[in-house]
Amino acid sequence: MEVLLHQIDAFADAPFSGNPAAVMPLLSWLPDELLQHLAEENNLAETAFYTSALPADAGAPPDNSPAFHLRWFTPAVEVDLCGHATLACAAQILEDMHPGADRVHFYTRSGWLRVDRDRDELILDLPVVNSVEVDVREDIPSSCAKAIGVRALRAYEGTDVVLILGSELEVREARPNFAAFPKTNRAVIITAPGQNTDFVSRVFAPGVGIPEDPVTGSAHAQLTPLWAKTLGHTTLTARQLSQRGGFLRCTLSGERVRLSGRCRRYLDGVVRLPD
Repeated sequence: MEVLLHQIDAFADAPFSGNPAAVMPLLSWLPDELLQHLAEENNLAETAFYTSALPADAGAPPDNSPAFHLRWFTPAVEVDLCGHATLACAAQILEDMHPGADRVHFYTRSGWLRVDRDRDELILDLPVVNSVEVDVREDIPSSCAKAIGVRALRAYEGTDVVLILGSELEVREARPNFAAFPKTNRAVIITAPGQNTDFVSRVFAPGVGIPEDPVTGSAHAQLTPLWAKTLGHTTLTARQLSQRGGFLRCTLSGERVRLSGRCRRYLDGVVRLPD
């Protein structure tokens, strides 16, 4: 049995930038154990699998645009939300399967997600991830800051742990000690005001097999409302300062966050599954 594999860089404003995702269209769902093996073999932050068959609990798609059932796996676990791999899936579908469409919907563990095409960019619509401010001296934020080697001015907890630093330089020059990270499946985000963008960030998730994620859509669903409140406006520019780097335009709209970026296709191939 053979399965197509597409590797696509999401939120990539230049070649060899952004976050690579493996996109694997399926005719029907394979066993979860095999999906996890494939994600481990691909060895990217996320592998996205999708089928055109929607589960019974999905209900009707929000409109008549193409709709798919989408799941995401890191090399270690299945996750509830992944922005960059969703953007990559949409890029592949809109280019290969529905070139005349300008929108695609995905049913996921996080409900219905939407990606719109706007000329050469794609716009990912995600639910807001809310945060609660916590004392930087509490166990989780303080141990995370110590492991990353930074001094946090403020700390927030939500889906991920967010540490607010004083400058872009502090974010850029952080040198994490992954062996010292607390045992958690949550990512740790360090962020600060940007020099040429509204804010910058880096994201570390060693607990789910991703020491540092190149560009993280789901993290910006949590960062956008925080920085919108701090900066006083709802349209923001952001750069993730990983080695590859990536640029995003972020818009807060009620309880949704819209993330705009470009995708660049790197390769197309075929995976031969074991009998």
